[in-house]
Amino acid sequence: MNDESSVVPEAGGGGGTESIDRLRAADQKIRNQMGRVIVGQDAVLEQLMIALFSRGHCILEGVPGLAKTLMISTLSRSLSMGFARIQFTPDLMPSDITGTDVLQENRDTGERAFRFIQGPLFHEVVLADEINRTPPKTQAALLEAMQERQVTVGSDRHELPDPFFVLATQNPIEQEGTYPLPEAQQDRFMFKIVVDYPNVQEERQIVKQTTSGAEASVEAVLSGADILELQQIVRQVPVTDHVVDYALALVRQTRVGQPGCPDFINDWLSWGAGPRAVQFLLLGAKARALLSGEAHVSTSDIQALAAPVLRHRIVTNFAAESEGVTPDTVIEKLIAETPSKEGELTSDPRLQKIFAA
Repeated sequence: MNDESSVVPEAGGGGGTESIDRLRAADQKIRNQMGRVIVGQDAVLEQLMIALFSRGHCILEGVPGLAKTLMISTLSRSLSMGFARIQFTPDLMPSDITGTDVLQENRDTGERAFRFIQGPLFHEVVLADEINRTPPKTQAALLEAMQERQVTVGSDRHELPDPFFVLATQNPIEQEGTYPLPEAQQDRFMFKIVVDYPNVQEERQIVKQTTSGAEASVEAVLSGADILELQQIVRQVPVTDHVVDYALALVRQTRVGQPGCPDFINDWLSWGAGPRAVQFLLLGAKARALLSGEAHVSTSDIQALAAPVLRHRIVTNFAAESEGVTPDTVIEKLIAETPSKEGELTSDPRLQKIFAA
């Protein structure tokens, strides 16, 4: 039996026909609304939807003018959830995003007491615009919110709403005066999505659409409760041991100096991906399988999401940079050299060292 074989879902599981139809219908509703404003970028939208249904955060990277911010704001308008945009700047303080305690006086009694005023993080969808332009202490406040879904102000902890979805943007050029995200915070993002230039036909349509004076209306089609239900459906999708092993093989091979690690990994990387990469690969693959109309996860789902999951979790060294090797180059080569069929995966001598370590 290979990874393409059908897997019978457990009772009440997330792989049934009804679950597939629900998730695909929700995805189509959002895509229809976003299509009124956004032209093209199908791969980006697919990854955004997968992250949304998988309960993950995303960081979008692309040069200015590629509608990263518009894409996120349009997504928020298609959801009946609170939305806040935070423009990250060098003078932004943690309290500017988390909120702060304010001393207030009761006019009737004259008594004074501190009252917590919520910051913009207390919304279900948060756009962290140009996240790498704010100091580490403010980035750290966002990290706690992303991981723990709470903020700490003084000695008090404040729970954030659920669902909670952080979408960050950053510009790959003009790096002077920026604060690169530390590896610990990058690891909290499920995907790093690269937003590329549109093709000729798409750019022609963009120009005509944005210079005509017509304004498209976007309707809210899903609520927070709907999103929570869909996220639970995704987590119930069954996965075979072979697909789990394939995801493990891809991630564990990125760890420099480990047994079974390919030579090109030792030559090109200084740091590999941690266990969270495997978790996000499998969660994302579950959502992608349902959106593709499949009741089970295959290795092709893992391969399709390897780049957005791994590209910000592996660090290339100077030798790779001098040769023009990017993280995406490493991931492509890794997929090409890792057998996806069950018998080949388990019988490969080098991969046997990976699983024996």
